[in-house]
Amino acid sequence: MLTDTFDLLVKVQIQLWNAVDAALRTAHELPVARFQVLRSIARRDEGGRPCRVQDLAGDLEVTVGGISKLVDRLEAARLCERRSNPEDRRSSLLRPTAAGRELLAAAERTAEAELSRHLGTLPTTDLRRFAAVLEELNR
Repeated sequence: MLTDTFDLLVKVQIQLWNAVDAALRTAHELPVARFQVLRSIARRDEGGRPCRVQDLAGDLEVTVGGISKLVDRLEAARLCERRSNPEDRRSSLLRPTAAGRELLAAAERTAEAELSRHLGTLPTTDLRRFAAVLEELNR
């Protein structure tokens, strides 16, 4: 039973990832992986928390090297900026640019619309319960 549940969870995750990725690429030329990183940078910035590549790797359960490449691409596109970390000169702090925030707002609307197409038919109580189960598993 657990392996069947695992298989189904992975299948649904891949289907959702691919659907959101296609919608974001079409509407904004923004792959879902970059969208996720930009969202995490913006959330930390809005929360007044420092944002380093290492923090993003922990937030998103991705390697530091993988995140670093994604941040490089966001920075090259002028969607985020690095500034020196006053507490640790070996690292940089990240924050979204104005263009990054604008793109993120539009991309979030696109992602929500696409997710609504796939998950919006489920009753709200089921979605909340599902989110609670995922939160528990994440802990």
